[in-house]
Amino acid sequence: MGYSERGNQEWQKDQEKGQTTMADILDGKALAATIHGEQAEKVAFLSKKVGRPPGLAVILVGDDPASHTYVANKRKACHRVGIYAPDINLPASATTDAILEAIDTFNRDPAIDGILVQLPLPSHVAKDKVLLRISPDKDVDGFHPANLGLLVAGEPGLVACTPRGVITLLDRFKIPIAGKHAVVIGRSLIVGKPMALLLLNRDATVTICHSKTSDLAAQARQADILVAALGRPEMIGRDYIKPGATVIDVGISRGTDGKLKGDVLFEEVRQIAGAITPVPGGIGPMTIATLLDNTIDAYRFHAGLTA
Repeated sequence: MGYSERGNQEWQKDQEKGQTTMADILDGKALAATIHGEQAEKVAFLSKKVGRPPGLAVILVGDDPASHTYVANKRKACHRVGIYAPDINLPASATTDAILEAIDTFNRDPAIDGILVQLPLPSHVAKDKVLLRISPDKDVDGFHPANLGLLVAGEPGLVACTPRGVITLLDRFKIPIAGKHAVVIGRSLIVGKPMALLLLNRDATVTICHSKTSDLAAQARQADILVAALGRPEMIGRDYIKPGATVIDVGISRGTDGKLKGDVLFEEVRQIAGAITPVPGGIGPMTIATLLDNTIDAYRFHAGLTA
């Protein structure tokens, strides 16, 4: 029995007894650590077979402190599992053409299987032009229209890391998707839309909500699986939650107290949900784990490996 059904049944029993059931915590940090161990074994095996390790070029432009932290974590994870990850740090003054030149270099480099440009970019840089320059077969962020088109068609391709990480988490915790009603709050190309498509491709019935949705709470309460990706800290409270639902909190922001917060009021929602991801320690680590999975998938493609 998956977390969602068990959570709903336990909630109903406890309500009859006048008790409160706390939701199971879906520990993405611990799961990501397990996945990194599996990745290290896979990379060691494939590197001997191919004659080189996978390569990921993470391009950092400028001095944004948060971006530096994110990039450091990505490179550290690469080194941990054996992925070659050169340091590419460009100054904040770098022009669009300079960034495109760097991308072209890595597009041609057979030692590089994935290219990621850390966002946000400085305001003078043409972001869309930069992202479109990455070869679709090296687009490990899954942002290129070619990869988004494959996702729409239900065909294999590189998928945006956070949505794919959510699916991996649901699968690893044995939370059923097929036949469930999933509600995705958010419609970005980075999370909301690909998340909805992945769930739809797994036979969920999917509702996409956004800032213009009428009675958002009522829509959210229909969800067996609720994915919150608004970027509005602690907006989702118990009024948005169906008893026993699985709640996936993708949002992350820093409060005035310096602490990281999600889109969900964790302690309040935990009293009614069946399972919930924390912030931090939920989807963030899964996003990095998925980035490495995408890189390994691209590596296997470039090496002509199908099994």
